[in-house]
Amino acid sequence: MEIKETSLINLHKSYGAKLVEFAGYHMPIQYSEGILSEHKFTRSNCGIFDVSHMGQLFIYGDDNLTKDLEKIFPIDLQSLKINQSKYSFLMNEKGGICDDLIITKIKKGYMIILNAACKANDFKILKEKLDISYEIELKEDLSLIALQGPGAKNILGKVIPEITNLRFMHGGEFIYNDLKIYITRSGYTGEDGFEISISNEIAEHFTKVLLEHGSKLIGLGARDTLRLEAGLCLYGNDLDAETTPIEANLKWAISKKRINDQYPGSEIIKKQIQSGVKKLRVGIKPETKVIARANTKIFNEENKEIGKITSGTFGPSVEHPISMGYVDSNYSSIDTKIFLEIRGKKVSANICKLPFYKKNYVKEV
Repeated sequence: MEIKETSLINLHKSYGAKLVEFAGYHMPIQYSEGILSEHKFTRSNCGIFDVSHMGQLFIYGDDNLTKDLEKIFPIDLQSLKINQSKYSFLMNEKGGICDDLIITKIKKGYMIILNAACKANDFKILKEKLDISYEIELKEDLSLIALQGPGAKNILGKVIPEITNLRFMHGGEFIYNDLKIYITRSGYTGEDGFEISISNEIAEHFTKVLLEHGSKLIGLGARDTLRLEAGLCLYGNDLDAETTPIEANLKWAISKKRINDQYPGSEIIKKQIQSGVKKLRVGIKPETKVIARANTKIFNEENKEIGKITSGTFGPSVEHPISMGYVDSNYSSIDTKIFLEIRGKKVSANICKLPFYKKNYVKEV
């Protein structure tokens, strides 16, 4: 199968990106300065992430669209205001997560940002579930650029001054070079930031302007260390079709108003909220400098296997190894002592609070 390229591929190459295949695309894993430097620059300044591989799906329709989408997603869309975004899930009948996503209400319907590896299947599922009277389109002519870090507001504000009024998880339509672009104040690093949906034809030019104002290109490697420090899940690692939002410790993303409503997996979700779950996603901090990566087995003090790691790395901002994983819920309390099997040896660790690094989202302007 042919590997796709984003509209910024030439820019990545000119900045010395190390390219890898990710979700069917050639994507930059890092640039010449390396992951550690890119991570720290984003935390202290402002990084640019090419996330154009992700799906930008638009659904247009009449007043019935909101009600029909509430039969699919477990969130309260009725109270969502125009240009407001919420985190949610596309689930199967067992409550398993087919994808986690961001849904935004726009003037004529909804915009949904989907994970790259899931977008084709998500599109198929949504098309099957929705009435044919609705227009549903997975855009290929749009790029998605994430600007993340404490300097994001200042840098983007020099290009589009109106964005300084946006609140967290709110967006709007803006004009750049006589073309419409859509910007939301959101991101996946734990920092203040913005995601810019922009035409492929001007994406490279726009990114160059951001670079001229002091931001830097950041690869997927630092994006992973940043999101893990912030305790944020990566689909395919920490979330999958066999895991429910309740098991993933994401109950907050199920609207309380919707708990008794019908949507895929609703009966299982309701039961888990009432009775609890057998496994739970937790934060894990090894007591040594050894990094516990995905699929590392987790044991209790009696040497019984109780779970496994789903994401693990060294946290540059917290300066120690960090991991997330699923454990038997009986062992999910903070400070519970556990052991990680790494290269045939048991390494002591503790269940810890998430996130590892304090989020710096800006909720009010």
